[in-house]
Amino acid sequence: MRAGEPHHQTARAVRLRRSARDARRRLRLEAVIAVQAGIAAGVAWFLAAQVLHHNRPFFAPISAVIVLGGASGQRWRRALELVLGVGLGILLGDLAIWLFGIGVWQIALVVAVALLVASVLGAGALTVNQAAASAVLVATLAPTGSIYSGRIVDALIGGLTGLAVLALVVPFNPLTRVRRSADRELEVLSRAFTMARHALEVGLPAGAADALQELRAIEGEHQRLRGSLEAGRETAALSPLRWRARPVLAGYLEAEVYIERAIRNARVMMRRTVSLLRNAEPVPAALGHALSGLAEAVDSLRRELADGVDPVLARQLLMEAVGAASSAYRAGLGFSGGVVVAQIRSAAVDLLRATGVAEDRAEQMVRRAGPLHPGHPDEDG
Repeated sequence: MRAGEPHHQTARAVRLRRSARDARRRLRLEAVIAVQAGIAAGVAWFLAAQVLHHNRPFFAPISAVIVLGGASGQRWRRALELVLGVGLGILLGDLAIWLFGIGVWQIALVVAVALLVASVLGAGALTVNQAAASAVLVATLAPTGSIYSGRIVDALIGGLTGLAVLALVVPFNPLTRVRRSADRELEVLSRAFTMARHALEVGLPAGAADALQELRAIEGEHQRLRGSLEAGRETAALSPLRWRARPVLAGYLEAEVYIERAIRNARVMMRRTVSLLRNAEPVPAALGHALSGLAEAVDSLRRELADGVDPVLARQLLMEAVGAASSAYRAGLGFSGGVVVAQIRSAAVDLLRATGVAEDRAEQMVRRAGPLHPGHPDEDG
């Protein structure tokens, strides 16, 4: 027990530090959102009440806060859905008051009708909910006896104010989270190739098995990368202060799906590397060189994406890795070794796509760089 206590305490300390770091990160993010929401609510109220002289324009600040409270990357759509939902709810609520007055059954009727109409129109969940909520607010808090289109204007003011504040008040750097997520995935991918190469050198399948576990452990990271890209694209589109990030962001947007595919290929590769070693299949030195080349290519791709430059070096290293894999194949491999070579070639195609190469061109480059039989560069096409 005592011998295990230091390790247990160390692991616990690591978890505590990680939790504290995550809490600080969430606090910083929530603080920015809180500041933006407060400013947006105040500005929306001022515009509706003081500039347009609307009486009790509560829909303006409500709309601004709802737009800013949406998930990053969805605020344009949420703003549109919000305005549509609020507008529909206001229209139905005012119409019900004008026709039937205020009462229990009138409120029940207007909510039911608002939900049904929004659903029949194929509206999203936010539009449906806002239609019902706005109808209730109109029917209970703001009876006028006539249809009042100013409330729809208030909702529009609030939505647009929320978007404006998002763009101009403390807009986050769209590349910060994208780089963090992408770097995490690419670093693990590169390390997995290096671990597999070392496993081949020492003849221990455990190293490749550990690499496989690391690749499996980052499955959730790709969802974070997608979310970061969606948020980054929104911010880069909305905020003039972040327009310069667009070219670099475009590289990540193009590479995202192919990074995920390369990681899937790498997982298959690691499983077959384990089988290769357990079955004592032949291991030509060139196979390890190919894995090293892939690791170097991934490291180069990570740097070149972050710098926003054309990944020329990554492409060159990928071609060298494919050439080494081809040499290993011609030297003689078992079944699992042949599968490893196939996955190296597939991963190279995906990583070439991540550098911006078209699919047909990427496959052609792999065939020419690594013919499996001398004199026949296109035999696998």
